[in-house]
Amino acid sequence: MFIKTIRVKKKSELTELGKYLILKSANKAEIYRKTSITESRLSLLSNDPKTKLSGEELYLIALALDVDPGDMAKTIYTGVKLNTIAEQEALAAKSRKNKL
Repeated sequence: MFIKTIRVKKKSELTELGKYLILKSANKAEIYRKTSITESRLSLLSNDPKTKLSGEELYLIALALDVDPGDMAKTIYTGVKLNTIAEQEALAAKSRKNKL
């Protein structure tokens, strides 16, 4: 007799979108029906950090969940920050050097 084991991803292994969907108790099948974003694509977006979420997908998912897309983006992209002044200056200097 074989016992099938199902591996459930830990919350820490999920992408920020995956964590957000869990937080909102989102049903991927329902999101698919409302947006045409396939369940397999939603799974990739939820589990694979290499899979990039497009702006259109974010907007559609937000509409399907009845949440503000801007608030959803702020929650998902908390780690995204502008460069510091020092980083901006270093990039400007590098750009000037490359033009010479």
